[in-house]
Amino acid sequence: MKTSTFTSFAAAAAMAISAQAAAAEDLTVAYFLEWPMPFQYAKATGMYDEALGTAVNWVSFDTGTAMSAAMASGDVQISVSQGIPPFVVAASAGQDIQVVDIAVSYSENDNCVVNASHEIDKDSAGELAGKKVAVPLGTAAHYGFLSQMAHFGVPLDSLDVVDMAPAEGAAALAQGAVDMACGWGGALRRMLEHGNILLTGAEKEELGILVFDATTVPAAFAAEDGELLAKFLKVTADANAMWNAGENRDEMLAVIAKDAGMDVEATASTIDTFSFPSVEDQLSGKWLGGGSATFMKGVADVFVNAGSIGSALDSYDSSVNAAPLTAVSGM
Repeated sequence: MKTSTFTSFAAAAAMAISAQAAAAEDLTVAYFLEWPMPFQYAKATGMYDEALGTAVNWVSFDTGTAMSAAMASGDVQISVSQGIPPFVVAASAGQDIQVVDIAVSYSENDNCVVNASHEIDKDSAGELAGKKVAVPLGTAAHYGFLSQMAHFGVPLDSLDVVDMAPAEGAAALAQGAVDMACGWGGALRRMLEHGNILLTGAEKEELGILVFDATTVPAAFAAEDGELLAKFLKVTADANAMWNAGENRDEMLAVIAKDAGMDVEATASTIDTFSFPSVEDQLSGKWLGGGSATFMKGVADVFVNAGSIGSALDSYDSSVNAAPLTAVSGM
């Protein structure tokens, strides 16, 4: 190789690396506290920083709706574990965002809890009429709430629904300020100290009430920084595979617990209700191969019928981008 050619090649490579580093320096990723997942082991141990060549800026959020707003403003490029309902609300309103990865599937860790003093269960759910309910609007918990009320035949206009983040709802339920509260994670555990659920996760799934979160991004980011995004998703997939293998459970659990702001026991009880699909599973028809877009349409239609959003898209196919994860399968 001629020196001049080698020099040009080296200069080009240096520019490429510099450009990638500059892009990564601006990479801000949203996530939830008290929502333990394998990616947090990779986050805490520097696996993302090493793979991307620079430090990633991580910012915690309380709700998926806040994640959508942050992506719309350009403050966040990637949201890890955004609920599908808040994603659907934003996409239906015209925000150009995409699902690029199935972050976690869960049904036992997102629910509504009735204050124990009412002694209301699935056989007496009709007694909820007239009650005050704390619901984080536009989230997975909101969708679950709407679906459960429809199942039990409880008219929405018979309820006093107030918009509260899960942590606020848990506090209100404990204080007796609301009769039922809906949420997930640590907030749900606290809610259960003061009440009971109406349907188990398995019972919800039988009714078609699925609960899963996705890794989501602005469509422009996926188009402009697809390689960087694929590298990020590869680290996530590696952490999930490490967790699913089970060989490093204790080591990972301690790190994840600290990063999630939880104790180890609470972390274990929460994460053991989660499942983390492999890349192969995510690319199947059940998820990114069609199933998730179909599910989004169902969620949107429920929200439209409930008056929560004005209209739904005809299809959510364009809201799913499997290209970055497909690239991961070849890494």
